[in-house]
Amino acid sequence: MKPVRSLARVMLSGIFVVSGARNFHNPGRLVPAAKPVTDRVAPFIQQVAPSLPTDAETLIRVNAATHLIGGLMLATGRFARPAALLLAGTLIPTTAAAHPFWSNDDPAQRAQNQVHFLKNLGLFGGLLLAAADSGGKPGLRWRAGHRIDHSRRSVRRAVSTARREARIAVRSAAAARRLPG
Repeated sequence: MKPVRSLARVMLSGIFVVSGARNFHNPGRLVPAAKPVTDRVAPFIQQVAPSLPTDAETLIRVNAATHLIGGLMLATGRFARPAALLLAGTLIPTTAAAHPFWSNDDPAQRAQNQVHFLKNLGLFGGLLLAAADSGGKPGLRWRAGHRIDHSRRSVRRAVSTARREARIAVRSAAAARRLPG
């Protein structure tokens, strides 16, 4: 199953690597579409970290670098689960800025943006699956439950052994009292 997982991660990450590289080198073409979203996010960024830049072009470059690095991490399988979560998180503002089909008056433009919005929604679902994929290994919940069950069995065995040893000690003491001398 590993080749399928590896191939699926590479295919899922392809769009992030390509668009991340393209948008990092040429962010100016996206500024008009991103401006409404970046203007809404800028006050929050200023509250959290006043020293960070909030202009649209810089935020587009940061998002593009995140897509590029996260896509490469997902493709190579290095920190694939956190990378998938990171990409899923950045896909939300990207989709809202690039494909606001609800605000288009032109039916053709609206339909095109709706298709791209749904495509990004599918990518979001794929990223969530990639983030949840443990590579065939048991998940944290199962491992914790397994450890707890193992510990319970060990404690039961220890208690049983202690009782058995106590019974033997009691019998030995009683036998020793009956012996002369």
